[in-house]
Amino acid sequence: MSYSARLKRLSCAVALTLVALQSQAQGLTPVPTTPKNIIVMVGDGMGPAYTSAYRLYMDDPDTEEIEETVFNRLLVGSASTFPARESGYVTDSAAAATALSCGIKTYNGAIGVDSQKQPVPTLLERAKQLGMGTGVAVTSQVNHATPAAFLTHNESRQNYEEIAESYLATDAEVILGGGQRYFPSSLTDKFKAKGYQVVTKMAELEQVNKPDVLGLFADINLPWVKDATSADQLAELTDKSLKLLSQSDKGFVLLVEGSMIDWAGHANDIGAAMGEMQGFANAVEVAEQFVRQHPDTLLVVTADHSTGGLTIGANSEYRWSPEVLRTMTATTATIAARAIAEDNWRAEVETGLGFKPDDKEWQQLDMARMQGQDAMTSALRKLVNVRTNTGWTTGGHTGVDVEVFAVGAGSGLFHGHQDNTDIANKLSSLLPAKAQ
Repeated sequence: MSYSARLKRLSCAVALTLVALQSQAQGLTPVPTTPKNIIVMVGDGMGPAYTSAYRLYMDDPDTEEIEETVFNRLLVGSASTFPARESGYVTDSAAAATALSCGIKTYNGAIGVDSQKQPVPTLLERAKQLGMGTGVAVTSQVNHATPAAFLTHNESRQNYEEIAESYLATDAEVILGGGQRYFPSSLTDKFKAKGYQVVTKMAELEQVNKPDVLGLFADINLPWVKDATSADQLAELTDKSLKLLSQSDKGFVLLVEGSMIDWAGHANDIGAAMGEMQGFANAVEVAEQFVRQHPDTLLVVTADHSTGGLTIGANSEYRWSPEVLRTMTATTATIAARAIAEDNWRAEVETGLGFKPDDKEWQQLDMARMQGQDAMTSALRKLVNVRTNTGWTTGGHTGVDVEVFAVGAGSGLFHGHQDNTDIANKLSSLLPAKAQ
């Protein structure tokens, strides 16, 4: 181990001892200073405005108070997100996930490699070498940037087929999400030959009761929460992952990602964004409950970056109206598809939005419908943004700091401001010193 690595481990050990002594002095129930299990959860694109908007979106308008969310309960600090110098100050998901997994700054697009494109050990690889269980559960394709940077190495996040093939060598016990198109039968047969259970339906996952499972539940991404039958799809994947990985005597490390918060932000789609926030929050609550039942577990939740430059309020108007979003029964993309397909399209729009557009808005939608589905989707998103008075500054990422949430054994290490690489290094310092 290098001198700097030893120094970081010693610093973390001192910090954990101080937290334990403080708890003892305050008469608090002792919590293990180092975890047996680690759960890392990433809200992709979930900048601070998203958690604030989610709180207002979930607010009960019939009460005077604005109720807290799981994000209020677990907030402990913040983190910077910038990538390596050659990529500037605004990161992409690959560089940010590599920072959170490997503890290094690298170029945008890099998967588990440094700026010279050399592999760097990931958090899950370190855990696997120590005999711990490992897994990922995401709403995007399982070989997308964030899960890939925790599992494998590639010079480009775009090499989806190479990344999928490389998962064979990771020996991760749990891989759950979307991405069927990147796992042809020739590849899934290889997983089966290694002893993996390969499932493609959530109902099939319910029957899985032991580790080594590859679950691919969609061609690319899972359904949008606003279009799904419930907001619990990621929560269900999280719950199953925890049950399976808990069978490891030496503990486990699990990555969970709410992947499509970012996709909604890229589209400047506030309705879809709040749906994905709800799905991610539900999954965080599953993990939070697991920590309550297993005090030797650490839960760390953060974002890789913020997407879209979301603002709560816009156009110099002191207003944000989330009640508009609560009545939506589908995403704007789905509403647009239905409106294009149906002659009685206005009824489809009213049902999907949960409100009736005014005459001017109908005129704008009518013109957009004549231009096709993409134009209709764009017009609906603009309508919802105007109705809610939601602002966006970009269709890309921004460089703002993100929030850090933590609870459980060792969570005191994550209080205050830190860099995203610090999160990775602190997590690595909490792994067992050597295989038992």
